[in-house]
Amino acid sequence: MQFSKFGQKFTQDSAILQLMDDLGNALNSDQPINMLGGGNPASIPKLNEVYQEILQDIIEQHDALESIANYSTPQGDAKFIQTLVEFFNRHYDWKLTADNIVLTNGSQNAFFYLFNLFAGQFADGTNKSILLPLAPEYVGYADVHIDGVHFVGVKPIIRSATHEGREGFFKYQIDFEALENLEELKNGTIGAICCSRPTNPTGNVLTDDEMQRLAQIAKRYQVPLIVDNAYGMPFPNVIYPKTTLSWNPDTVLCFSLSKVGLPGARTGIIVANPQIVQAISNMNAIVNLSPVRFGAAVATPLFANDRIKELSDTVIQPFYHGQAALAIQLLQKEFANFPVKIHKPEGAIFLWVWFEDLPISTTKLYEILKEQGTLIIPSEHFFVGVDTKDYPHATQCIRLSIAQDDQTLKDGIATIGRVVRELYAMQ
Repeated sequence: MQFSKFGQKFTQDSAILQLMDDLGNALNSDQPINMLGGGNPASIPKLNEVYQEILQDIIEQHDALESIANYSTPQGDAKFIQTLVEFFNRHYDWKLTADNIVLTNGSQNAFFYLFNLFAGQFADGTNKSILLPLAPEYVGYADVHIDGVHFVGVKPIIRSATHEGREGFFKYQIDFEALENLEELKNGTIGAICCSRPTNPTGNVLTDDEMQRLAQIAKRYQVPLIVDNAYGMPFPNVIYPKTTLSWNPDTVLCFSLSKVGLPGARTGIIVANPQIVQAISNMNAIVNLSPVRFGAAVATPLFANDRIKELSDTVIQPFYHGQAALAIQLLQKEFANFPVKIHKPEGAIFLWVWFEDLPISTTKLYEILKEQGTLIIPSEHFFVGVDTKDYPHATQCIRLSIAQDDQTLKDGIATIGRVVRELYAMQ
């Protein structure tokens, strides 16, 4: 059987496919697995109680059938969109209208649309790329383009850092000098700039000054600035430094219900100018007919009364802050007197751990740990758009999920500690 170029592109092995396969196999395994890989949010009992109450109310009010028995428009559920307009205007005074919001079947779906809108081959024959200003970046971006390789990544500046008065941390910063000297920017072959905030995989939070500077560069080159806000303000608000969330017609903000504990609802939210909203709506019609409405039915009451913000501030953020503290304590105990550093935890649901001068790549470490019942994600896959051949740092880090119970964190980090200490001892 022969597949088209499109078929070959989306059936070949990829980092995200390997990740999802391994996670699925682990979940179905008869053996205990320390699930420190993947991006599934934590199961937080208080959140689950709230969602159970809402689901019960939907059933009792006969809204459940409405949410699954009828299509929405290609733009998405109109009631939820209007509720989102009022929510964002209430908290940020962006003066949005319903023409500024479109829904998708999850944020991965949203980035497939956006990256293929702004990168690839254009009518004038040029090929444009997405600029990722701070590598490492989200592994899920890497393979969503329909053809070609459409990413340009910039290596980070790495600075030593402290966290809550303790040593043993580092922080990535954007190398603006390298970024602004990119030939792709100067010759007009960048179609959009994209960053996640907080960053998946590192938990890094770009400062307001960095965001403002990126916005100025995007405006200068007349390209949109796309901000992946899956972990950010105002929901799920897994972000610790004081920051400002800004929007203007040149910015595309992407949100998700996944990290508030509803990943199966597959609901992405895009805030953009009307031209982009209409383009995404058209793509929805062709690819999906319309976005799934069930997530909108569950979320509408949460946004209408600001309960989503209350839950984010008082339940979700404190939970992950506590899990990060536990994981850091465990890691620093396992690797006392070893050249192991943790990226300063500023948000998201991961820790990014750097094993400096590790004698093997973390891709090989991943395979060893998988055999011993612990899943992590190796770093190579996250340096999207970066030539890593002569960049050892790209092979020395792991992404570690903190969205697990305490015992899983303890068992998994103990396994990582034992294996990595043995590797260092081989040198």
